[in-house]
Amino acid sequence: MGFLVITIGYLAALERLIPYERAWLPSRREWGLYGVYFLLTMIGGALAQIPVMAVVGRIAPLHPVLPLWAQIPLALLLSSLASYAVHRAGHDIPLLWRLHGVHHVPDKVNVGNNGVNHMLDIVLAQFFVQVSLAAIGFSEHAVFAVGIFIIAQGYFVHANIDVRLGWLNHVLASPELHRMHHSSDKAEAGHFGSDLSIWDRLFGSYTWHPNRRPRAIGLFDPGSFPRNGAIFSTLIHPLRPRRKPPRAQP
Repeated sequence: MGFLVITIGYLAALERLIPYERAWLPSRREWGLYGVYFLLTMIGGALAQIPVMAVVGRIAPLHPVLPLWAQIPLALLLSSLASYAVHRAGHDIPLLWRLHGVHHVPDKVNVGNNGVNHMLDIVLAQFFVQVSLAAIGFSEHAVFAVGIFIIAQGYFVHANIDVRLGWLNHVLASPELHRMHHSSDKAEAGHFGSDLSIWDRLFGSYTWHPNRRPRAIGLFDPGSFPRNGAIFSTLIHPLRPRRKPPRAQP
C-alpha cells in the first residue's frame, strides 16, 4: 500500500508540474471519487490474491529451471502477452466489457482514474495473468516482481504528464500511447498493452504516431454505463439485463 501511495503521489505531483492536458487534472470532488474506487480496487485485488496465491503456491515450482534474474524478464514478456489477451477480450466480449467498460467511463485520463475499475474485472485479470505464469513454471518471487512492475506501470501510463519516449514507444507502453486507448473513437483507440507495446505492434492494434492526440476521451456509447459518480449502480451494472438493439422496422 505504501508503494502505491508513493507512486500515485509522485505522478500526481508531475501532473501539476508538466500536465499534458490541464483540463484533465482532477478536481477535489473527483479525487474523492477516485479514492473510493481506489479502495474498491484494492479490495478486489486483495480478494483476487486469495485464490491466486493458493493456486500459484500449489503449481509454481519449488526449484525453477532458471535463476530469478533470468525468470523476471521472461515472465514480464509472457505476462504482458497474457495481459494483452485479457484486456482485448475485455473489449471484444460483451459480457467482459460490462465489467471492463467501467474503466472507460471517465472523460479524462489521469493517474487518479487508473483506479476506476469494477472489482470483478481486477479479480479476473489478476487471476488469469498470475496463474498463467505459475503454470508455465515461474517461481512465486518472479510472479511477485512482475506484479509490482505491472502495477506501477499501470499508474504511469494513465498519468496526465507531457512526456515523450520516442523510439521506446515501440517497446514500452507510455502515457502517449495509452491515452489513445481511452479515445471515444473506436477506430483510433487500440493499444491494449498497458506494460509493453510490442503485442500491439504484432497484432495490429498500434495506432499512435508522433504528435497524434485522441479526438475525445470516454466511451464509444456513453449511455451504455452509469455516470462516473454512480458507484453503486456501477457495481451492479453487470447484473442488469443487457439492452437489446431496437428491431428494424419492416
